[in-house]
Parts: sequence; structure tokens; C-alpha cells
Amino acid sequence: MRYPDRLLALIRSLSRLPGVGPKSAQKLGLHLAQNKAEAGELAAALEEVRRHIGVCERCGNLAEGKLCPVCADPQRDAGMIAVVESAADVLAIEKSGEYSGVYHVLGGVLNPLEGVGPEHLRIESLLERARGAREVILATSMTVEGEATAAYLSELLSGSGVKLSRPAYGLPVGGTLEYVDEVTLARALAHRQPMPE
Repeated sequence: MRYPDRLLALIRSLSRLPGVGPKSAQKLGLHLAQNKAEAGELAAALEEVRRHIGVCERCGNLAEGKLCPVCADPQRDAGMIAVVESAADVLAIEKSGEYSGVYHVLGGVLNPLEGVGPEHLRIESLLERARGAREVILATSMTVEGEATAAYLSELLSGSGVKLSRPAYGLPVGGTLEYVDEVTLARALAHRQPMPE
């Protein structure tokens, strides 16, 4: 059976979303085609996001105005900047409830194989913001590209007088050692902490 062209176009659009494969896109497309009210709500929400959500002019996070909620909050410590890859990383750190500084969203990581160089990331604005900072936390992912990006930024910021740090490596809470990868386990042992007395 061949689907109508408009439904096929919807399925193709859905399949381009991150984490949505062809089968999931087909399932979602069919569901929306059969549930007009949900399709209308989704269309309205997408239009609202398209019209009103942009990028914070200071940090690069998602924002509904010129500044994101973090940058607009006077209670945040502007002297401490966590450098992250994406807005999803901001959300992950915010969920921890342990961070009171501000962010700088790079918009990705260095990846020469994919053609992503320093000119494709928000590095110049980071260097400007770092001049007034006390500490810059290089919170890029622990992938090869994330590590390379952190090393590159560390080199650029060395000698600037700002304290540079990287999130600690560790074992997941509730995890067992036999399922932890070798690199994580090696780093957890290398950065071990003394037990409180």
C-alpha cells in the first residue's frame, strides 16, 4: 500500500528528527494522521516554538527573548561559566540542582572529520566572556571530540588568569563495576577521593 503524498512528506520530516528512525517516523505519522486533535495541538506548539524560541544573545542557550532564564537571573554567579555543547547539556546540569553559575553553549564540538572547526563554534564569544570570569568549567562530553574541544579551549584560555576545571569522572550511582567501561573506571580510580574520617 502506498501512503498519500502528504503523509509521506510528514513521515520523511519526522525521520529527520534526532533519534527517530524510519519505523518510528511511520508510526508517529500514522498516529498524527488518525488523531486530528493531537496533530493540531502539535502543529500549534511547533509554530509557537518556531516563532518565539531563539538563541540567548549572551550564552547561546535557548531563549524566549534576548536572554535565556539563566542569564536573566540576577542570582546566578556570572563569574563561573560552564561551557557545554548544547542546550540539552544546560538542562541536564540544571536538573542536578548543584550549579549556580552561568553557561556558554558552544553549539557542538570540534570534529574535523565532519568539517566542524573552531570557526563553527561559539568560541570567540566565550573568550570575551571568560575575561570577566573567575572560573571556566569545560563541561564538554567525554567523547574523543569533547575531550579534544576541552583541550583546545584550555590551550586558548591558559594564561588568561581564569581558573580552568573539568567535571570529575566517576562511577554511576547504583551501577556495578563489571558493567563500567575501562576508561571511566580508570579515570574514577585516578581521581579517587579520600573517605571522610
